Amino acid sequence: MNLHLRQLIDLSHIDKAIDAFEPQIEEANYKFEAALAKKKSIDSDIESLGNEIRDEEIKKKKNEIHLGELSQKLADNSKKSNEVKTEREMKSLQLEEEIAKEQVTFANEEIERLERIIDLKTSQIESAKKVLEELDANLASIKAEVDEKLEVINKSRQDVFVKKEKLISEMNQKGLAFYQKIRRWAKNSTVVPVEEQACMGCHMHISDKVYADVIKAEEITTCPHCGRILYVETDKE
Repeated sequence: MNLHLRQLIDLSHIDKAIDAFEPQIEEANYKFEAALAKKKSIDSDIESLGNEIRDEEIKKKKNEIHLGELSQKLADNSKKSNEVKTEREMKSLQLEEEIAKEQVTFANEEIERLERIIDLKTSQIESAKKVLEELDANLASIKAEVDEKLEVINKSRQDVFVKKEKLISEMNQKGLAFYQKIRRWAKNSTVVPVEEQACMGCHMHISDKVYADVIKAEEITTCPHCGRILYVETDKE
């Protein structure tokens, strides 16, 4: 096999190996990132619950103020009842009192309802804080576990990078530039095998002449359909 072709095949395998490290790194980081995302979500929930509690407390305060105003109104009406002179004034005063008492009942019920909501949301905050404490306690160990995995992955990746640098230093620069030009669009299918007389990059059938050139492997042969570099695997020659 042509030396330059052999080098391009080896380089394509190395590039595939380098690209394969990315999902490994993502997988290693996933556990820690998931824990951080959960922490962020819980922090957001606690903040939202806190804002909701403040809104309910404002509503409760307004009802308490209104309740105080109604109580004062009832007290004033009680004083006025001693001063009424006509039946019409008495009926008007009684109507005002009935309306005020209904409003007092409603205000008390609303305050009780708001207090139940506040208590529930406060309880939810306390539960969320406990989960957050447990999560914070585990973050350090999760980070240490992830860092250990990443160290192993990065060491392996560095070894592959060293192999790539050594190979590139030995390669014909014109051939390397040709390879890199194709790789810009073909990615890890820059150099592909031929199987059953078809390019495994575009899966198109190649002519007998092109196939014969690929088998000879005396020169670098590209697919006439897609432009990828072709070769025949040793055990299939």
